[in-house]
Amino acid sequence: MSSIEVMSGKDKAATFRLGGHTVLRLGYGAMQLAGPGVFGPPRDRKEALAVLREAVAAGVDHIDTSDFYGPHVTNQIIREALHPYPKDLLLVTKIGARRGADGSWIPAFSPAELTQAVHDNLRNLGLDVLDVVNLRAMFDIHGPAEGSIEAPLTALAELQQKGLVRHIGLSNVTPAQIAEGRKIAPIVCVQNQYNLAHRDDDALIDKLAKEGTAYVPFFPLGGFSPLQSSTLSDVATRLGAPPMQVALAWLLHRAPNILLIPGTSSVAHLRENLAAAELKLSPEILAELDQIGA
Repeated sequence: MSSIEVMSGKDKAATFRLGGHTVLRLGYGAMQLAGPGVFGPPRDRKEALAVLREAVAAGVDHIDTSDFYGPHVTNQIIREALHPYPKDLLLVTKIGARRGADGSWIPAFSPAELTQAVHDNLRNLGLDVLDVVNLRAMFDIHGPAEGSIEAPLTALAELQQKGLVRHIGLSNVTPAQIAEGRKIAPIVCVQNQYNLAHRDDDALIDKLAKEGTAYVPFFPLGGFSPLQSSTLSDVATRLGAPPMQVALAWLLHRAPNILLIPGTSSVAHLRENLAAAELKLSPEILAELDQIGA
């Protein structure tokens, strides 16, 4: 069975609700379409366009992006590759940061900066309204850190009320910030770092699953430092599958509300990632993999 056949069938176990869409749980993250360090243009723009078109042809209906990737680069490539967009394609973006001239990541939390970011995303994606916008907390760029998100989220909620944003999510946040956010606006998804080895959000994922809220792990394969595990490699060898494909399959088994957005700038790697939807892991294999992050 090919990845295209797997991705085209929307059975209940393979999908989850995100904003106003029911999407396949295996999507695509556009971050790697920018240059090294998520800064500047891609090494191969033609391949970047091909990756996006192949993803949609294979049934991917959920693409995660941001206008601070590049900056502006990934959104412009998405528009060139896919506009006018298929009606069932959900584009999710995020705001709350900007890039320095040296590629640094800088908090951009003021109402004016958030408003500008929404308009930048609209312009570069060629949209009149953004379906889902994640507010990324930047109290610590390396991980969630406490701090009030009331002021920036209120500003984003006002943009929602103006009709520029349909749904709001949160990124790089703590449980306390999620609770604070829900007093201001409905939160349709949470996007934090999580993978086989980085399991800080185990309890949060289970709580969100009970509440019907999507959890979207970024760096599902380790991000800038790819997952390294002898256990993962051993399991992958026994299954006859690439280790990173096994790591994605584990995430799909982990909880029904997990939506995956693995990124790549290679068509071949994209196909390998999408094939994770086919990989069935036995309870014994799952227990073995669970020990990696224990």
